[in-house]
Amino acid sequence: MVYSAGPSVRRIMLALGAFMLAIASARPTVARTSPRLATRAPKAPSDDPFYQPPVGFENEVPGTILRQRNVSVAFLGLIPDPVEAFQLLYRTTAINGSAIATVTTIFKPSSPKKDRFVSFHTAYDSSATICNPSYNYQLGAAQTDIISSAEQLIIQAYLLLGYIVASPDYEGPDAAFGPGHLEGMGVLDNMRAVSNFGDHLDLTSDNPMIVGTGYSGGAIATGWAASLQPSYAPELHIKGWVQGGTPSNLTGTLVFIDNTLFSGFIPAAVVGLAMPSAYGAELTPVINKVLTSHGREVLQSAKKNCAVGDILQFSEQSLFSKDVQTMGYGLLEEPTIKSVLSKNILGANKKETPTAPVFVYHATQDEVIPYSNASTMVNSWCNNGADVKFTTYGNGGHATTEVIALPEAIQFIEAAFAGTTENGCSHNTELASILNPLALGVELEPILTKLIDVLAALGRRDSAVKQDPNVLKDVVTW
Repeated sequence: MVYSAGPSVRRIMLALGAFMLAIASARPTVARTSPRLATRAPKAPSDDPFYQPPVGFENEVPGTILRQRNVSVAFLGLIPDPVEAFQLLYRTTAINGSAIATVTTIFKPSSPKKDRFVSFHTAYDSSATICNPSYNYQLGAAQTDIISSAEQLIIQAYLLLGYIVASPDYEGPDAAFGPGHLEGMGVLDNMRAVSNFGDHLDLTSDNPMIVGTGYSGGAIATGWAASLQPSYAPELHIKGWVQGGTPSNLTGTLVFIDNTLFSGFIPAAVVGLAMPSAYGAELTPVINKVLTSHGREVLQSAKKNCAVGDILQFSEQSLFSKDVQTMGYGLLEEPTIKSVLSKNILGANKKETPTAPVFVYHATQDEVIPYSNASTMVNSWCNNGADVKFTTYGNGGHATTEVIALPEAIQFIEAAFAGTTENGCSHNTELASILNPLALGVELEPILTKLIDVLAALGRRDSAVKQDPNVLKDVVTW
């Protein structure tokens, strides 16, 4: 099936190409001045006072801006992104209802649409604060998280469409990877904070229109934000949600990737779920009781690594090995662990059903997130009355599908803002396995080069990342 893009998508892709070419031509100048970056390199979140909330912040309502600053953003920390950018420290909520604070980064294009913005939830998939997107986006930052760097290309598409884009550290101050309720509230309070910052962004409404989007780990945050918004933040003017490769069932994902190339995500999620802002009070005693000395070393490593490092560190190993923990597969039946995992299933609770339209997409051959769990989530939402467009991609792997689906995601976001998405639920299947420039028009070939390079480097089913953790960095660099 050939995708037919609208004129606005063609314009944005052409503009993106011109933008990339301009950056490419400017690179020698940046390279010559880059040594000076060392004197103004941003501090890691653990050392940066900006990330520490002021005394008494607990008394503020969720979404309150606690600190603000202008920042310079860049691709790979070196290639300046010529947009105005801000960061906000804002108040949000932990699993137990207590107050916590985290940061969102706002990208403002030169001629923004003034009644709306996009909330983009990058898949940083790590339980170490050094991997926070707010750090990696900054000029001069050490590139600890290549995923955020690659997804910054997608952010550019929305900026060139004229959308202000906010990208929150939705895992919160502990970098808690996995707990859906915490991440969902982190997204929604980011939306509140950006709306509260509207005067600085020249927004013309106190309640701007918003669409939230995220893929893979970012889809955990997106899906839970969509589910919690009717009860947690009903005042927000949400027009729609886009989520792909959704880990809708953590137990299903755990079993699916255990002892595979991607099993390194498991220790990061265990650490994330056991963070103080998540389920630490419940989980930590259990985990400490069953871990072996090797298991403790594995989790300690996950507290320091970003996603690619986690994959390399625990690749093709099993959480259920007695070398890691003493309960084997009985771990999943341990009452506390079973309870926590059951609370992190999207679609299981009818009261947590999105009320704004949702576009969900997933590849049947996804080797990281099981397709069946995502389709079960969609069926539950549809049975509960949600409006869901569900696209199945019959070819391609986990990372490739995010890129292949970009035209359809853009089209849905534009329709959501226009209020022209369809009611009810629909299902369709796409068989494309590459991002074909002809699918968006032959004139778009130059501007799709970088995204196609990413696909080629990852290889079919995305396995090349194991051999070279810098594979994305190599192809995103100009």
